[in-house]
Amino acid sequence: MTLRELKIGESAVVTQLGGEGALRQHFLDMGMIPGAEVTVQKMAPMGDPMELKIHGYELTLRLADAEKIEIEKISEKREHPLPKKKHFKREHPGLGEGGKYHEKSSEHPLPDGTVLTYALVGNQNCGKTTLFNQLTGSNQHVGNFPGVTVDRKDGAIKGHPDTLVTDLPGIYSMSPYSSEEIVSRNFVLNEMPKAIINIVDATNIERNLYLTMQLLEMNIPMVVALNMMDEVTGNSGSIDINGMEALLGVPVIPISAAKNEGVDELVRHALHIAKYQERPTRQDFCDENDYDGAVHRCIHAVIHLIEDHAKRAKLPVRFAASKAIEGDSLILEQLALDQNEKEMLEHIVLQLEKERGLDRNAAIADMRFSFIEKVCRQTVVKPKESKEHIRSQKIDRILTGKYTAIPCFVGIMVAVFYLTFNVIGACLQDLLALGIDALTKVTDHVLTAANVNPAIHGLVIDGIFSGVGSVLSFLPVIVTLFFFLSLMEDSGYIARVAFFMDKLLRKIGLSGRSIVPMLIGFGCTVPAVMSTRTLPSERDRKMTILLTPFMSCSAKLPIYAFFVNAFFPGRGGLIMAGLYILGIVMGILIALFYKGTLFKGEAVPFVMELPNYRLPGFKNVSQLLWEKAKDFLQRAFSVILVATVVVWFLQSFDLHLNMVTDSQNSILATIAGMIAPLFQPLGLGDWRICTSLISGFMAKESVVSTLEILFAGNVNTALSTLSAASLLVFSLLYTPCVAAIASIKRELGQRWAIGVVVWQCVIAWLAAFAVHLIGSFL
Repeated sequence: MTLRELKIGESAVVTQLGGEGALRQHFLDMGMIPGAEVTVQKMAPMGDPMELKIHGYELTLRLADAEKIEIEKISEKREHPLPKKKHFKREHPGLGEGGKYHEKSSEHPLPDGTVLTYALVGNQNCGKTTLFNQLTGSNQHVGNFPGVTVDRKDGAIKGHPDTLVTDLPGIYSMSPYSSEEIVSRNFVLNEMPKAIINIVDATNIERNLYLTMQLLEMNIPMVVALNMMDEVTGNSGSIDINGMEALLGVPVIPISAAKNEGVDELVRHALHIAKYQERPTRQDFCDENDYDGAVHRCIHAVIHLIEDHAKRAKLPVRFAASKAIEGDSLILEQLALDQNEKEMLEHIVLQLEKERGLDRNAAIADMRFSFIEKVCRQTVVKPKESKEHIRSQKIDRILTGKYTAIPCFVGIMVAVFYLTFNVIGACLQDLLALGIDALTKVTDHVLTAANVNPAIHGLVIDGIFSGVGSVLSFLPVIVTLFFFLSLMEDSGYIARVAFFMDKLLRKIGLSGRSIVPMLIGFGCTVPAVMSTRTLPSERDRKMTILLTPFMSCSAKLPIYAFFVNAFFPGRGGLIMAGLYILGIVMGILIALFYKGTLFKGEAVPFVMELPNYRLPGFKNVSQLLWEKAKDFLQRAFSVILVATVVVWFLQSFDLHLNMVTDSQNSILATIAGMIAPLFQPLGLGDWRICTSLISGFMAKESVVSTLEILFAGNVNTALSTLSAASLLVFSLLYTPCVAAIASIKRELGQRWAIGVVVWQCVIAWLAAFAVHLIGSFL
């Protein structure tokens, strides 16, 4: 019997795991090991994927992958209650303090002034971002890890300028399944931070400790931060911190990152273990009495076999031995074993499989989960079903219900866009526009009174204030949209959207995870492209990147609003909704084209955890909004300012650098006149329209500012309603801005980036031509 055949509410025990390669290892790392008990919680509204409960947490799995997992059905769900022992309140021992991990007589602290570097590591949805913000405050720097396209956040601990914390991507294990896991592993192995801060979700401790065990094998000073302890104690659970410290061999600190509780103690321990380089006292988790010591003997035999190679490669020998047994190709390549050693390694592993009755990967995963079970049995009083989980189940009955999920999603997105474009964002936009207009009038009056040179006067008022000012007025709209998107992501709703949209997206060759970058694409193409880094499949990542430009980004809103107000008054909501729907429809059609040509094959398997719904943290949302606003403002005063000034110069001077009174005699008119014939079939043969579209490549917002300058506020008299409709469609679909193209180049390379520019322009021209052609017959 396979897992696919199990009905909702039924339980079974995993007997055998099929599949192969990195995906199978990922299943094992997620806890899908022989002997594990699974319960089917529910099916997605469209019947695929399914949601399972395993090791106390929810996991999603496609039916096709569930078919590879053999099970033995059990009539009644087995309960494994942990002993309800009473934990005596003892003073937290402060492991790592007062010589607990080192002898004072032989200590060798790092020299004063040494920068203490930390890797902040944890599972997804464990509160890592919240803790990073608590540790660093606003003292953060966002960049990329070298050689790859995964976000990197660094920051100094507040009050400790000689520290540097690197927030690594949320991962489930140190196996090379996704780019995030490879990046995190390489950072720890290659950059060798002075210490690791491992954040663990205390409400889901079994799942989280799996990564902890792999980190301990790396033999780097480490402190474990047990996050969400307030939820554990609030639901009648408890954890024997002293006992867990003794079993793990590292300091364990109970914290609540959201409430900033225990963070000061965590910082004190982190500073101490890094300063004195106090490494884990335990790395050996294999019990020599388990299954006659098969795994124990295997690991120790491999340690002796590869010890010299691991030292030369600067790899922690215990970690390297585990990965060598699992057949990790990246680690084996670094070890550079000769042929005899490779054969000996294979003989040792085959003997393990024979004695243990499991394949090598399953045996190592089972060893880790067995130790975790022992730790939890001795130190954890499991909380009753949490209020957060009960609340999540109630919410999910509606938001992921068979008949309510899609309508709720559509309703939520409509509400988000309505509040953004018609209520909150629009009101704030009007207020900012009034302020910019008032400042423009005051500046104009001052320049006039001072008899400033006409060229400079025109540059300041017609170039900078009219151009950049009109774009800045849309900052509230963009910030408001990101506010709602961040609420959806931090609350856990985006993960549910990926869950129930998976089957639909699979029809166009993608997985449910791709819905996240596409949703972000409605805010800005740049972060949408960057967010594809979380997709484990290179195929899915490329395809998603190429489809994000079809999601109408918020930078195009000024264009839509400008033309809707000028040509379609009273029908703004209908026209804008139509443009968004057209973009989505075009994206679907192009995806089907890609699926049959460039990206043949199936989407990557869909395996992800569904976290409980949580209220987004004010600090996290505020930090995100500040980053987005800062990014927009920087672009407004750099790219857009340059584009506006260049356009103003080109339309104010002729080829002999003489100021012109009629822009038809300008340099810009000459350049745009050369390409205007290409746009004549679209009803857009005016050189000024062509100029604005060119400036839109610099930044979509500058299309409006350019039109304002060139038409002197009278664009509605120069275009027909049909031409305006054609221009709206062209603006929707043509090439993304230069910042987005730069992001695509960074992710996929120069050829792909150039291809996107040409491809999007061709599609936009064809669609706009179709609109103009159909409209001319109506």
